[in-house]
Amino acid sequence: MFRSILLGTFVFCSFSLFSQVLTREDSLSAGLIRSNNTTVISGYGQAKVEYDFRTRTATANLTRNVLFLGHKFSNRIYFFSELELENARVEGGKPGGEISMEQLFLKFNINRDLYLQAGLFIPRIGLINENHLPTTFNGNDRPYVETFLIPATWRELGVGIYGRVRSMPGLNYTLAIMNGLNSSAFVNGTGIAEGKQEGSMATASNIAITGSLLYYIKSWRLQASGYYGGSAGLIKRQADSLQLQSGPFGTPVALVEANTVYHDHGISFRALASIVSIPDAFEINRAYANNTPSTMIGGYAEVGYNFYELINPEAHKNLTVFARQEFMDLNYKIPSNGIKNGTNHRSYTVAGVTFQPVSGVVVKIDYVLRKTDERNEDLIVTPFPQQLPYYTSNGFLNVGIGYSF
Repeated sequence: MFRSILLGTFVFCSFSLFSQVLTREDSLSAGLIRSNNTTVISGYGQAKVEYDFRTRTATANLTRNVLFLGHKFSNRIYFFSELELENARVEGGKPGGEISMEQLFLKFNINRDLYLQAGLFIPRIGLINENHLPTTFNGNDRPYVETFLIPATWRELGVGIYGRVRSMPGLNYTLAIMNGLNSSAFVNGTGIAEGKQEGSMATASNIAITGSLLYYIKSWRLQASGYYGGSAGLIKRQADSLQLQSGPFGTPVALVEANTVYHDHGISFRALASIVSIPDAFEINRAYANNTPSTMIGGYAEVGYNFYELINPEAHKNLTVFARQEFMDLNYKIPSNGIKNGTNHRSYTVAGVTFQPVSGVVVKIDYVLRKTDERNEDLIVTPFPQQLPYYTSNGFLNVGIGYSF
């Protein structure tokens, strides 16, 4: 049953023969809500406790709570929205909390093989970005490569086309145009994540194009996707004064990724590799002094086994033991005016157990071993004793819960 659940989470709408319905949002997306003018409520969330073995301290956090509200206007037009609260609360003067729209778009069914969506939506890039319910991935934290290198959840305003090739069953495709990134907000060590604009007064003078090919064959899911867009949404006079390229694709950022997933007889495997290129990193650093790299790379591989396949293959439960190895270098190549920092060369070893007593509820326990190179002390603004010591190797124990409905 776990195999069916995971396969279903990776299929968007009804374009795959393998699709499964996990939530009320899935039901609306797959066209299973029969009556017009019907409103649907759904959601997901997660919480965890993390123990730091180096500092011998622990933190408890309500990581996120997301409420979905959707509506079926007709058989051809649907509305989707998700409002997310991160870290339990937002309060003046206290860091960490955030309230944001995770998505808000209209979907228009053109025919049985093609639909269009417009608004704030999540493009199909990577594994976790589009399908990030806590019940669909192992470990309390989303894969780190898909947090820093591919900044899930990555959403922007735009228009996207989603379709399938009827003559080749299992083959799906997407093509979307949306606003680009904001390179002035890039922060060293977080990739391009802080450059996301997420529908908040986004500069739309620079645009981006993203597309993907997704293919299901037997127990395999194969995908490749790409992104290319401008990151300097400035008027020409401003861009010229900063010596940046203006225009729709000025000061470009490019991302390419490929991934695969396998599920059969309780065995699961997934792998992903990605590269990000910022050819004008020198010019961005000259303009904003934010130490932007010119190339970033990363990838991971994970294996797992659902022991309920041995205990009771018919049970609607999941008990998976897994292990995942991740690697990334967020300053793989830097321009001549960049500064290398060993903390950006990282590896993560993650191992743990995922238990689903019923579909939609998950309990997770995992151990994370994080390793990096030495920190560049020249980048420390507040030296010892204000600055805490940095450890190139550290371990964390995480215990958490998650849900989706």
